[in-house]
Amino acid sequence: MARSPRPEYAQQVSAGEGNPESEDLPWPERSAGVLLHPASLPGRFGIGDIGPEAHRFAELLSRSGQRLWQVMPLGPTGPGNSPYAARSSFAGSPLLISPEMLAADGLAEAADLEGAPPSPGDRVDFDAVERWKEGLFRRAFERFDRGCAPGANEFFARSAGWLQDYALYMAVRSRAARSWLEWPPELASRDPRALAGARDRLREEVAYHEFLQWAFWRQWHGLKEHCTRLGVRIFGDIPIFVALDSADVWANQWIFKLGPGGRPEVVAGVPPDAFAATGQRWGNPHYRWDVLKDDGYGWWIERLRHTLGLVDLLRIDHFRGFEAAWEVPAQEETAMNGRWVPGPGRDFFDKAEEALGKLPLVIEDLGVITRKVRALRDSLGYPGMKVLQFAFGDDSRNPYLPHNYAANSVVYTGTHDNDTTAGWYASLAPGERDRLHHYVATDGSDIVSDLIRVAYASVAEMAVVPMQDVLRLGSEARMNVPGQAMGNWGWRFRAEQIDEGRMTWLRDLAVTYGRVPGAKG
Repeated sequence: MARSPRPEYAQQVSAGEGNPESEDLPWPERSAGVLLHPASLPGRFGIGDIGPEAHRFAELLSRSGQRLWQVMPLGPTGPGNSPYAARSSFAGSPLLISPEMLAADGLAEAADLEGAPPSPGDRVDFDAVERWKEGLFRRAFERFDRGCAPGANEFFARSAGWLQDYALYMAVRSRAARSWLEWPPELASRDPRALAGARDRLREEVAYHEFLQWAFWRQWHGLKEHCTRLGVRIFGDIPIFVALDSADVWANQWIFKLGPGGRPEVVAGVPPDAFAATGQRWGNPHYRWDVLKDDGYGWWIERLRHTLGLVDLLRIDHFRGFEAAWEVPAQEETAMNGRWVPGPGRDFFDKAEEALGKLPLVIEDLGVITRKVRALRDSLGYPGMKVLQFAFGDDSRNPYLPHNYAANSVVYTGTHDNDTTAGWYASLAPGERDRLHHYVATDGSDIVSDLIRVAYASVAEMAVVPMQDVLRLGSEARMNVPGQAMGNWGWRFRAEQIDEGRMTWLRDLAVTYGRVPGAKG
């Protein structure tokens, strides 16, 4: 694929989107927080969003001594509804836009907010929600006047570097209803005349998708400013790889290993292990790291800059891929016949810090991590992750046991990829359960609370607990089962599940173990 440099990109994307107040929030320091994606919040519109319920949740965190709110990637999701397979690394998910906040801006009326699909049980019906919100958004767009909407023209101007391509990608995709790989060749390959013709032909649809991004940006930054005032930092997430059918790949084909027609030559995954006999074939295209290096890693640095304008702290998913990543020939049906291919290593992070300053990053260093990956992690000085559910399978040298932690780490009871702690405990083999009981000095009658206490008491500077564990829920509340393509990401909690006594206990725990600076136990 021929390279198509975009020298204007760095000047246009995300400039000025950061919240200067967030610089007043120190990092790193001893603190605690909760992992909850906004889609899992309660509310009457079929899915959680970034409106009033999100503001109330931030207030709940603050009252409970929680200074971190960890979320998953915020982009518009594709098939399977995974936040880790977004249509764009820069755009926000329209499904997270609050109908109530649209009404507050005069873009929706009371009647527009009626008829939202109810959640079946504690799950999101994504298809029904998307259909209902699409109608709401179309009506809101008819009322939208970019010349009068707060901050709209400023947002469109400073976001042009990514927004114009994203909005055109979505406009074409909404009409074609298929991947960009199946578009007419001149449009798929981004012939300038074809792009200009599509922009002219789909002007109104392009403007609609730009409007949705303004609405997301306005609501998200209102939420972020509210969190900052409360002393709650938003802890975001950025996957190393991006989806093939995304504006990222379509608009930047020159930085990916693509062949004729934009088809990937190789795809990402992980090799066979004890959990998957044939490995995991993720299907994401691999980067041309040599090309990115020659360009100063421009696209990646702007991706970091943009995301750090939305959050205060950022987890990089699949960090080991920066040292070496598993590369599978695209024609292979499994990940068995792949190979390890070197990543950019320390050079990438050095260039990113030259451009952006010291980065507030946490690295996902779970799984089988080699000596070289550990050396890269340690040389960078970023906190790694510790997960208590991984701690009790063998002996006292297990790196996930708290007595083996370094302070420069983040401890979790479990993550979005794990079962809930209650569900995990119920499935433990007797030997592992005995080791857990012995280590924690418990009979297991309230194992979820026991492990939250262990996490808070550890030397790890940050302790994060999934909301499912705060609520002591079982496997019915699991967020994701890795390797399962459908049926994930839909869990929500109900407002009545909040127990104020439980939240007071959580605050007392944070105070006791020094995770609320200045508070006295």
